[in-house]
Amino acid sequence: MAEKERAIFAGGCFWCMVHPFDQWPGVEQVRSGYTGGHVENPTYQQVTTGQTGHTEAVEIIYDPELLSYDTLLDIYWSSMDPTDADGQFFDRGSSYRPVIYYTSSDQKAKAEASKQALQASGRYAGDIVVPIEAAEPFYVAEDYHQDYYQKNPVHYEQYYRGSGRKAFVEKHRSR
Repeated sequence: MAEKERAIFAGGCFWCMVHPFDQWPGVEQVRSGYTGGHVENPTYQQVTTGQTGHTEAVEIIYDPELLSYDTLLDIYWSSMDPTDADGQFFDRGSSYRPVIYYTSSDQKAKAEASKQALQASGRYAGDIVVPIEAAEPFYVAEDYHQDYYQKNPVHYEQYYRGSGRKAFVEKHRSR
């Protein structure tokens, strides 16, 4: 039995980043949280001020025998706007910036290759601006943020649609 691996992606509001990963065989857990900053155990209120340096992100625990990191990268690129470095859709500012946080040199190499391939594909009109950074401590967000799309499906769907994310994702879905 393979040891579980961990992937961390930031792509704007973490509510919208759980669902794309949560449905795949091999994904054991997707947790919303904060990473990349200088404050230990930050709260949502602290992170949204932009003063902690953290981004909202998701941590994915998965079985690499059932789901590859390359597939996780494909899901990530298809779930957000990789041409917007200043946030995602309605959510603006440093706490919503997109980032791929790698946990190994293998993940770093795969993320860089995937980013280059996406840029070369011409799928997006602008440059792919998502940084690829070494993973830092991941702090799990408050309980009410976990599995938000399941706990609050009507509000989640309104937010997903109203923010413009749904239309953007559907327009740029890989073929």
